[in-house]
Amino acid sequence: MPGLDGVSPHRSWFPCGQKVAWTLLTKGSRRKPWAILVLLPAFFISGCGSGNSPGGTSSAPPATESAKTSSPAVTVFDLAGQPFDPFAPADAKVIVFIFVNTDCPISNRYAPEIRRVSERFARSGVRFWLVYADPDTSLDAIRKHLQDYQLPPEALRDPQHGLVRLSHAHVTPEAAVFLPGRQLVYHGRVDNRYADLGKERPEATQHDLENVLEAVVQGKPVPYPTARAVGCYISDSK
Repeated sequence: MPGLDGVSPHRSWFPCGQKVAWTLLTKGSRRKPWAILVLLPAFFISGCGSGNSPGGTSSAPPATESAKTSSPAVTVFDLAGQPFDPFAPADAKVIVFIFVNTDCPISNRYAPEIRRVSERFARSGVRFWLVYADPDTSLDAIRKHLQDYQLPPEALRDPQHGLVRLSHAHVTPEAAVFLPGRQLVYHGRVDNRYADLGKERPEATQHDLENVLEAVVQGKPVPYPTARAVGCYISDSK
């Protein structure tokens, strides 16, 4: 499915596999033919791509595809330091995770927008969670961050990055929208305020998260499953 800027959000790994295969055939001429035949399939299957980059798009599968696969158990922690399952409450029609960081300038600048969107959909059965994925961020630092930036108080810690992987998140800020049954229907930017690192619009012209939530609340298909987010990389998720 084409991305919002006319670029496909899913990058094929096949060209990378071709390059690896050519290297094996040219530089590995002393290999026995049967050895090359054994090695080639592994490279084509594994691929070489990875996550979002400042100039690229996410290589994660479409949300509709990820929803078809079984979701592994995810261990996150509440602000009391206790294990918590954010998918457990049965009253939530939609669950939104917004990945943030205490020391990411771009993430912090989105505090007013995060607050606005969460307040707008709070009465529509949409449950918002802020997710802190940096394992070095203490509970006290998170509490102070929530207070300083007047962010919604519902927050979780994801030091093992289980929720990061389930949401296909790569940067902060980045949003993930789930329907019941852990069905991921959107992951990506909050809006298009940042076109790229160092390229900020005076104000957003497209509110991606808000558009997706409007569609879901009204029972309509989401307008797009992903939109490239710009921000600070989540460690180990590049």
